[in-house]
Amino acid sequence: MVGQVSVLAPCGFSSHIRIQTMPIYEYRCGQCEKHFDITQSVHARVEDTVCPHCHAQNATRLLSASTAQVKGTRKPGFAEMKAYSMLDERMDKFAKLPPIMGKRAAPNTVPPSDPSTGGATEH
Repeated sequence: MVGQVSVLAPCGFSSHIRIQTMPIYEYRCGQCEKHFDITQSVHARVEDTVCPHCHAQNATRLLSASTAQVKGTRKPGFAEMKAYSMLDERMDKFAKLPPIMGKRAAPNTVPPSDPSTGGATEH
């Protein structure tokens, strides 16, 4: 992978510098059994890799987990906020519905007592 960076030179002219980035490979030495990482070209042969600990040419390339790093804060966009709002509205509607397999509460058949008559109701 090749990247290009613009740099302002001391004389005021900008110059372009090419930066080559290569992947980092993880190895295990077959002789000393130590693990090590090396930045190599994608075209580098495993057989040519030399252990930095014992200098043997008996390394095995290991499968490493890849990582990704996200920097900064992310604010939700309009569409995402609208979706959350609609979801909240639907959840409020569902919360007001009776239970699916439950029984509804029986209506109150006893009329409320009138406090002005001392608890007696007129018919």
